[in-house]
Amino acid sequence: MRGSCCLKRRVEQRFRLLAISTVKSARINHLLLFCCIALTLIVLATTASTVIVSTNHAPPPRHFPLSRKGYSIVMNTWKRYDLLKQSLMHYSSCPRLESVHIVKLKFDINKEDSLNNRFKEIKDLDTDAVFSIDDDVIFPCSSVEFAFDVWQSAPDTMVGFVPRGHWVDSSEGNGDKFRYGGWWSVWWTGTYSMVLSKAAFFHKKYFSLYTKQMPASIREYVTKNRNCEDIAMSFLVANATDAPPIWVKGKIFEIGSTGISSLGGHSERRTECVNRFTAVYGRMPLVSTSVKAVDSRNIWFW
Repeated sequence: MRGSCCLKRRVEQRFRLLAISTVKSARINHLLLFCCIALTLIVLATTASTVIVSTNHAPPPRHFPLSRKGYSIVMNTWKRYDLLKQSLMHYSSCPRLESVHIVKLKFDINKEDSLNNRFKEIKDLDTDAVFSIDDDVIFPCSSVEFAFDVWQSAPDTMVGFVPRGHWVDSSEGNGDKFRYGGWWSVWWTGTYSMVLSKAAFFHKKYFSLYTKQMPASIREYVTKNRNCEDIAMSFLVANATDAPPIWVKGKIFEIGSTGISSLGGHSERRTECVNRFTAVYGRMPLVSTSVKAVDSRNIWFW
């Protein structure tokens, strides 16, 4: 009987210990479950706030420093008043545009009919930033504003939407000759060394440098051949900075007819400009780069 009683007590003790262990385990499990639920709620709350922001089709308002002025547009045109009117109506809605200056190639406005007139110094220009644009191309204001932000990070260089390049002409064998690279060479190689002034930001000081300090033989060549003023400006800025320009990705809308770039022999004439300007400077100032500025707010993956 005594042995039976001891055995009974042992069994009861084991059941008691098992019950206590089960209760403690249950408490721990409940605690872990509570923590998991709390963590899940926090994650969901954070995700929900993110979803609310990302599903809003209108981007959040941007607050720009009040201490910084905006930019001025210098627009080149030539007896295309319908295109000029369309461009002016579009760009006048851009938030930080301060003023628009129209360059007309007429004898009653400029003393000579020259493409150099687009870079003549403007006395009443209040802003440091200049957006040089042709009247037959349009960019969304959001793209222009983003390019202005990029220019503010590097105000001595050119920041634009239309990249072009150059490379050594290996057929010459001496490495002293170069070839002009159009859009397809930029697309193929992923490098560029110029952004055309048909759609580019630069500092207003380059107007004065172009007219007063750039070699006169380059301006004379531009006037005579009615071409390459944009390459001349790229050479001028690169020579002053020893730095490459910055290409900004943006949508371009052509609203006019094709220009001189569509004429036969255009690439050859541009190549001649590159080599002639290189000879004048005594070196090749253009710097190649593969950097491209992209507004990450407008793309899914970056």
